[in-house]
Amino acid sequence: MKEVASRASTRHRLSVASRVAAAVPGAYTLTAIMVMLAAQMLLRAGIGPAEAVLAATIPAFLVYAAMVCAVFHARSAARAWAWLAGATAPIGALLWIMTGPVLR
Repeated sequence: MKEVASRASTRHRLSVASRVAAAVPGAYTLTAIMVMLAAQMLLRAGIGPAEAVLAATIPAFLVYAAMVCAVFHARSAARAWAWLAGATAPIGALLWIMTGPVLR
């Protein structure tokens, strides 16, 4: 009986650790890509560089907090990772298309 409880406890701890790993670097990466994309779009709309970066960065704090909450609200850590990967890939691809590859 004690062994079953120990396995369940270990499984829960691994799930929480995976969610923390998804929330901190995963949500941060998605937020950073979204900020870069928003700044690029604002630049193309004719807003100055400093204003575009500032306007894109300010809402990012709320977006990051919402994504961290969403990661911990997901049914499982695997779904949280899938959601982050599924959102990051197309947004990152759009940013890459807008900015072009960086070759130096």
